[in-house]
Amino acid sequence: MPLHFTKMHGAGNDFVVLDLRDGAPPPDPATCARIADRHMGVGCDQLLTVEAPREAGSLASYRIWNADGSPSGQCGNGARCIAAWLVRDGAAPAQGEFVIDSPSRSHRVAHDDEGGFLIEMGTPRFAPDEIPLAGFLQAQDDYAVQLANGERIEHLRFGAVSMGNPHAVIEVADVDTADVARIGPALQRHAAFPDSANIGFAQVLSPGHIRLRVFERGVGETLACGSGACAAVAVLAARGRIDGEREVAVDLPGGRLRIRYDRHAGTISMGGPAAFVFEATMQQQGSGA
Repeated sequence: MPLHFTKMHGAGNDFVVLDLRDGAPPPDPATCARIADRHMGVGCDQLLTVEAPREAGSLASYRIWNADGSPSGQCGNGARCIAAWLVRDGAAPAQGEFVIDSPSRSHRVAHDDEGGFLIEMGTPRFAPDEIPLAGFLQAQDDYAVQLANGERIEHLRFGAVSMGNPHAVIEVADVDTADVARIGPALQRHAAFPDSANIGFAQVLSPGHIRLRVFERGVGETLACGSGACAAVAVLAARGRIDGEREVAVDLPGGRLRIRYDRHAGTISMGGPAAFVFEATMQQQGSGA
């Protein structure tokens, strides 16, 4: 069966978007992985399916499938792309606010002044059982685990939080030299994260500006991670390393996201771009697109 799709990206975090509002079933994990393959498929970090709303007052819902076919509970860059897709489709207003449902919660969406979208991302959850983070009873600003590094044991410290999906945040002196390719998958496999996690490497430049790289669960390192940017700001604000009362610029390899953490209300919002790349039809049994 031909599969029509839209290719999009948010700050370089790229997606294949499928319209399933007619009730069609989503692709199975193997098909998701085949579509996401950058050599034999379309290529993407995640596949997003637009579906009927789950909550009263929402315009639509969406589900998220990682490049390996596994499901995800949250994707901030994906939320902006879904918002842009719905506006272009005419299902969402070109001005004003509206609500969409991710797998983890409902999100209020507003148009921002820079041509993108501002997404209400919800409340960071620091309790270990909500992340989930195993082996720790109480929330801490800083956790420590041991990782095997060749013949020696490495002691690694990180912050942890859930943004609807699990995150570890490691503060580094320079993200350019951070050992993302080794530490990312090693920490994902650690028993402390029974559901794996997105591993962020954050460099503080000033109280309102950080750099970030993220090794995503089920994907690998991506050019941007919206929920990872929110997680980094939440962890660093809790430590007092950045100003939690102002908008924080988060520079990722694919572009800049703007994160505002209202610590009084306990909510985080994220602003950034959403771009259309192309429309196409993929022949699911063939090799072309």
